[in-house]
Amino acid sequence: MKSERDDEMYSIELMVEEHDHILELLTVIRKACCGILEGQEVDDGDFRKMIAFARNYADKHHHGKEEQILFQEMTKRLGQIGVNLIQHGMLVEHDLGRLHLSNLETALNQYRDDPKTIYKLNILAEAAGYANLLQRHIEKENQIVYTYAEKNLTQDILQSVDERVQEFEKNAQQAKTQETYLQMLRELKEKYC
Repeated sequence: MKSERDDEMYSIELMVEEHDHILELLTVIRKACCGILEGQEVDDGDFRKMIAFARNYADKHHHGKEEQILFQEMTKRLGQIGVNLIQHGMLVEHDLGRLHLSNLETALNQYRDDPKTIYKLNILAEAAGYANLLQRHIEKENQIVYTYAEKNLTQDILQSVDERVQEFEKNAQQAKTQETYLQMLRELKEKYC
């Protein structure tokens, strides 16, 4: 049975739901990579859509809420454990994800300009690397980080996090972030899943 405190954690429930969408993208990425291994051509446009979703929905939108709101409170209020968990764990992995996306984009550009096997290999390596990293990262956040935050942040801080996340969401809705990228994800899933 949920406690009152759990019922009020809108922000955590929302972030877990966003993780589900990101996991769907990771399935698309893996299926696109498998298709290439099975002889299909590299679909440059689809990979660029995957990058756009990852950068704008997974990173800017989802990680934006974590980094600007929840993680700041955790590092500020949960002592060395909070600092280690966030600064030396989650934020490092966010940066590694960004590196994979940047390297994937470079590999796509190289392959488009000069379709050599090495560039195709780099596309597969960076795409699969991103998918594997984010899968493990999401599991850690869902099972450890969010749970730790809910148990150890005070009720007033959790309420403040929720209020700021709601404001963040409202601004994103006005910019049509969710609508745009979830529609893009649906189209990719129809093709690859």
